[in-house]
Amino acid sequence: MINTTTLNTSGFIKTSFSDTKDMTYLLITIKERELWNKYIHASKICDFYHSWYYHSLEKNEEPFLFVYCQGDCFIAFPLLKRKINNSEYYDCTSVYGYAGPVSNVEFSLLDVQMVENFREAFLSFLKKEKFVSVFSRLHPIINQDLLLSCFGGLHDNGKTVVIDLQIPLEEQRKRYRRQYRQKIRQLREKGYCIKEASTKEEIERFVKIYNENMARVKAGLFYHFDEYYFFNMLNAVDFESGILLLCDGDEITSGACVTYSNNIMQLHLAATNNAYLQEGPMKLLIDEAAILGRRKGIHYLHLGGGVGGHQDSLFEFKSGFSNTLLDFKTWRFIANIEVYNQLVEQCSTCREFNTGFFPLYREQKSIDQII
Repeated sequence: MINTTTLNTSGFIKTSFSDTKDMTYLLITIKERELWNKYIHASKICDFYHSWYYHSLEKNEEPFLFVYCQGDCFIAFPLLKRKINNSEYYDCTSVYGYAGPVSNVEFSLLDVQMVENFREAFLSFLKKEKFVSVFSRLHPIINQDLLLSCFGGLHDNGKTVVIDLQIPLEEQRKRYRRQYRQKIRQLREKGYCIKEASTKEEIERFVKIYNENMARVKAGLFYHFDEYYFFNMLNAVDFESGILLLCDGDEITSGACVTYSNNIMQLHLAATNNAYLQEGPMKLLIDEAAILGRRKGIHYLHLGGGVGGHQDSLFEFKSGFSNTLLDFKTWRFIANIEVYNQLVEQCSTCREFNTGFFPLYREQKSIDQII
């Protein structure tokens, strides 16, 4: 049914269905910025996690955008290609954060036949390019599970917290825990004030605080980011971003790297100065971030969830700002079960089959593949 031809620029394939002339898929590499952005910007809803620029910050793996087209409709799926050591095979993962597929049609309105054709095209691609498995974190605000349910492999990873900025401000604050409202009022009375980092020194100070926080909670290297990463985030052209700082005089008490994209504001990375942990300044910073989001016409301030999607102390903290909880899912799909099992058998460190780790054959069990 499927005829294939090779694309000269990427090493991937472009496949056309011989029985329907207007159905095609193509693979867009990170070198094809304009084409990548063409599809992402045309999507019904997307976030900065899908952008070319954010994927261009990936230094270890090979980003690509799988695009399935049928008539005037498309489904675009950004992923990272990884070589499986000591084999001829590859697997896919997603960038840090909430990515997953997007489309110029709401997933709930996609034609059943198009979903089936997308599935067949994607499976053909995985087989042709020797992909063993696919792992992707899904975006809680985009109903991507409606599309990926046709494959199987959807995994519940708990909840994330979102603040609805479309309701009146006072109604929003009524949804805060009473202790949060009291603390926010106290911090304002003490003179704590919000500002956006505008100098190299301020950004460097925030990065130092952030990584000190990660060291304090014993976070893996996956959660550590250097100055290069943050400066590149602030220089993004595909989306707006900034670093908010809550200050006590000249001291930075807490900070957050935030992004704005498609009516979604993300509290991307945040940290509190170790010297101010008892003061709890992050509560006021989040309240101020919500005010800033409203000024920009943002609909949702997404706070995210707990570490690894767990309902831990971090989730407990975030849920004190809103009772609006979203489902956080990951997609864990085995494309070649025979090779997958062979790789697992060859891996001396993956004898426990119920750890939640995916894919099991990856020897280094880092947190980014547990969630």
